[in-house]
Amino acid sequence: MKDTKIEKLIRAEERRQRETIDLIASENFVSKDVSVALGSVFTNKYAEGYPGRRYYAGVLNADALELETQRRALELFGLSPKKWSVNIQPLSGSPANLAIYLALVPKGGRMMGMRLDAGGHLTHGFAGSISGKFWDWKHYVLNSKTELLDYTEIMRTAKKWQPKLIVAGGSAYSRVIDWDVFRRIANGVGAILMIDLSHYAGLVAGRAYPSPFPYADVVMTTTHKTLRGPRGAMIFVKNEYAKAINRAIFPGVQGGPHLNQIAALGIALHEAGTPEFKKYAKQVVKNAHMLAKEIQKRGWRIVSGGTDSHLFTVDVGARGVRGNDAEKLLERAGMIVNREEIPNDTGGSRDPSGIRIGTPAVTTRGMKEKEMKTIAAWFDSILTKRNDAGIQKAAKNLCKRFILKN
Repeated sequence: MKDTKIEKLIRAEERRQRETIDLIASENFVSKDVSVALGSVFTNKYAEGYPGRRYYAGVLNADALELETQRRALELFGLSPKKWSVNIQPLSGSPANLAIYLALVPKGGRMMGMRLDAGGHLTHGFAGSISGKFWDWKHYVLNSKTELLDYTEIMRTAKKWQPKLIVAGGSAYSRVIDWDVFRRIANGVGAILMIDLSHYAGLVAGRAYPSPFPYADVVMTTTHKTLRGPRGAMIFVKNEYAKAINRAIFPGVQGGPHLNQIAALGIALHEAGTPEFKKYAKQVVKNAHMLAKEIQKRGWRIVSGGTDSHLFTVDVGARGVRGNDAEKLLERAGMIVNREEIPNDTGGSRDPSGIRIGTPAVTTRGMKEKEMKTIAAWFDSILTKRNDAGIQKAAKNLCKRFILKN
């Protein structure tokens, strides 16, 4: 590489990833094949539009690539093209969600989603997001005692609010979501049911988390996280809504797709359909369950008491540690997490009481339950003693035992 400054930063980031324990629930490591596809010659081609309807010439291979990747996406989740379509052009989850809202709900229309401190996402109507500025939202929260979704209360709220669209799914809810109940709630008020599957898609593909597809009208998912693909997003939609969704993506919120990203996605979808990936997805959940259990055993409160998925949130504030401080202390010791609001958090998003922990990345490295016990012990030591006490070196040594293979 001729640009030595950028090359130096790339090498530094490679070293950081190689030598630290990544416990951020929304991060993962792609395979070498996915990485190679991202840097392929498809990055040179502009292909505004859709297969067979492009605004540029020289798109024979682009069309074939997009159609093949769409086929793989539907196949992975067992969806019939007679009933479902998929748009694989979204550059990430936020514009994908925006496109869905633009396509299906008039500006100012009513929608429902999970509140941010309950585990929802910024794009589910948060005031600072464009979604919260253009549409009228009512947010559902968790039961104050169990910290689980209160479906009876959600139904009651929906009947009063009469939303056009209901969003189920979030970015920090650790338990199994009852998609069937959400379907009945949506049917009860005549609403479109949209599932934000971004965090759970890889687990669904690996048969480690219930599928929402039998119940949903629209399913949006990012393509990294548990799915272990490139940064991007997909929108699965029942055919009756497909034309509106496609128009909302292009020309609505995007121009030409990133074909190199689509090529990498195609490879990731193939990888996610293998028996090895199913074992991986199940191990992700096993690791999260063990890590939460071991942290809880050391006196830390886990929101909702545990996890059924790849992530969970620890209420560090209950023991006098702020989320911001916990994040910094753990990073200094070689463990990467992110601060997170807990339900009814008095500190808000700027000074939250929790940290979110996830196991996709460490599982990709090959770590299992034994390593989760070790990580839990380090977690406790770091946050109770407020220093790494030699853990940084131990964490590096653990990473050397579980080498990144990409």
